[in-house]
Amino acid sequence: MDAGLVAAADVCQVASARFAPAVCPRLVVKIGSSLLVDAGGNVRRDWLASVAADVAVRRRTGQAVVIVTSGAIALGARRLGLAKGGRASLDDAQAAAATGQIVLAAAYAELLGKHGLQAAQILLTLDDLDDRRRYLNVAATLDRLLALGAVPVVNENDSVATQEIRFGDNDRLSARVAPAAQAGGVILLSDVAGLYTADPRRDASARLLADVPSIDAAVEAMAGGTTGVGTGGMAAKVAAAKLAVAAGIPLAIADGRGDHPLAAFAATGIGTVFAATVGAPARKAWLAGRAVVAGQIIVDAGAATALAEGRSLLAAGVTAVEGGFVRGDLVAVVGPAGPIARGLIAYDAAEAGLIAGHRNDAQAALLGYAPRAALIHRDQMVLL
Repeated sequence: MDAGLVAAADVCQVASARFAPAVCPRLVVKIGSSLLVDAGGNVRRDWLASVAADVAVRRRTGQAVVIVTSGAIALGARRLGLAKGGRASLDDAQAAAATGQIVLAAAYAELLGKHGLQAAQILLTLDDLDDRRRYLNVAATLDRLLALGAVPVVNENDSVATQEIRFGDNDRLSARVAPAAQAGGVILLSDVAGLYTADPRRDASARLLADVPSIDAAVEAMAGGTTGVGTGGMAAKVAAAKLAVAAGIPLAIADGRGDHPLAAFAATGIGTVFAATVGAPARKAWLAGRAVVAGQIIVDAGAATALAEGRSLLAAGVTAVEGGFVRGDLVAVVGPAGPIARGLIAYDAAEAGLIAGHRNDAQAALLGYAPRAALIHRDQMVLL
């Protein structure tokens, strides 16, 4: 082990304890394709068996585990003889996912079953977590499965997802699943040790960041691109971390390349932990995590300041309305410096445009009825 990793481990040992069963009763663990699937398109069974053993140990010590797994497309592509790992076209990816998901589920069921654990498959689309009613259904299912001692194995439903409506990677899916599962932590098992100050493959001076107290532009700039057979990368992992910590859930990137990666992370502390303090209330955490917005509300500097102070968005501070949204849709609020909030809009786009820039006392004449208290109420809005 090099000196940089040893120093990082010293700093991160305390941080990694945030994911221990005693303080984290429910944990989400993400496994990517690059770890799970070998070059020949087969499950790395010995490695996965070691992960199942780690999960069994945690389960016996009182920690419920949700696994978010990739690998269906990579596994299915080999069995169907598809080019480019099954990603040459959307049709190929959907066919590969449908084929590979059976192989994937069988592997988890068998290897977890050897430890007396029952695997339970959950396939999700973006709409399942963006729609409030369906999100609550997912949360209820996860809660019941965990209470029964099962290990939910979650994946994106790639056989029906489209390029326009999808999570895009399972790092962000993990961060979205975590609050639904009432998890106290997320561990992303990766093919690198964590987030470095630069790409360690190209820069010998790159330093592993053990603990990230906040995610700013400098941290985001350190993230690299996509590698391996999966669709994620360090940028996706940092984006996932932003979602998780916004919900008050710490997230770790840990080296998953060796056997028993969860045990290794607990023992050495090597990895990157993104700290979380008090998160948003459950409904606001759901709002922050939603991926698709129906439009944008452009506001002036005064309105941006008011929102930062915790106030509702009033029409008087709106300078432009973009999109074809309807009342109740999720919209982005954009100030002079960029996106500042998301919220559920109280008006259709046409009405919002009609009253934009007008004070409340002038809105009744424009609308033909008494205006609502705010364009977006603060209880229906989350700051970014």
